[in-house]
Amino acid sequence: MTWRPALAATAALTSTLLGGMVASLPAASQAQSPAAEAGLPGGLSPADWREVDPASTVVFDTTKGRVIVELAPWMAPGHAQRITELTREGFYNGLAFHRVIEGFMAQGGDPLGDGSGGSTKPDIEPEFTFRRGASPAFTPMPGASGGQQQGFIQGMPVTTAPDANRIIFADGRLPAYGNHCPGVTSMARAEAVNSANSQFFLMRDTNLRLDQRYTVWGRIVVGLDVVRALKVGEPVVDPDRMIRVRMLADMQPFERPRVLVQRTEGPAFRARLAALRPAPGSTAVTNCDIQPEAQVIAPQ
Repeated sequence: MTWRPALAATAALTSTLLGGMVASLPAASQAQSPAAEAGLPGGLSPADWREVDPASTVVFDTTKGRVIVELAPWMAPGHAQRITELTREGFYNGLAFHRVIEGFMAQGGDPLGDGSGGSTKPDIEPEFTFRRGASPAFTPMPGASGGQQQGFIQGMPVTTAPDANRIIFADGRLPAYGNHCPGVTSMARAEAVNSANSQFFLMRDTNLRLDQRYTVWGRIVVGLDVVRALKVGEPVVDPDRMIRVRMLADMQPFERPRVLVQRTEGPAFRARLAALRPAPGSTAVTNCDIQPEAQVIAPQ
């Protein structure tokens, strides 16, 4: 059976915003405090910038260039753990991006290279949705009110119930799910919802039909241009490959860059949100229309 994300919706969604919650956010925020970011270079404000956690950041060196992905263990702990385990075992080294579709996504992580393989580890239960607490902070899109709201949590584009709905839930946690926006990383699977294993896909563009059907586990903070440059095909002839995949924490100090990302709860990003205007032919802006900025500082 082939593990693949569908280009269009082919079945009714069985998970709803108010049900089927799999993961819960921890009570304490995993985001670093501004005080911990006092050593930011170049006069960057700790209110607007944070350094990624090296233990939750994956560095893909590919035949087209480097891609850096920040995991979201607070959103999909099981999938973040699986990606980390396979990365540390060297499983992804040399594997191809075997299925790449223009305007959609790039899929890899299959040792067989044809979309039918996986690791020897057991398949993973789905984490299509999660429940969020007051921290990490949710930043809604401008003008959001009532109903489901799009916005961001630690850089991840999400849809969630508004903060005002906390009184409805005994634990004060709100239902939410990740959005398949450009740069989002998600897990491929077969027809069964619990069949995700090692294959994943990197979103080249927006496809919200995948929301609540595939598990979002991270976001590209650097290298979306690299993913969009990968050779296209189904299957790809002479595909691009992952030359080496490592956790940022496992890189030697002399080669480990500092990766800084814009805080989506910070004033600079909120100002960018407020200045957004609909694209030609659109009537509104969404959280897929903007991404947090990032800076990579080479090791000294």
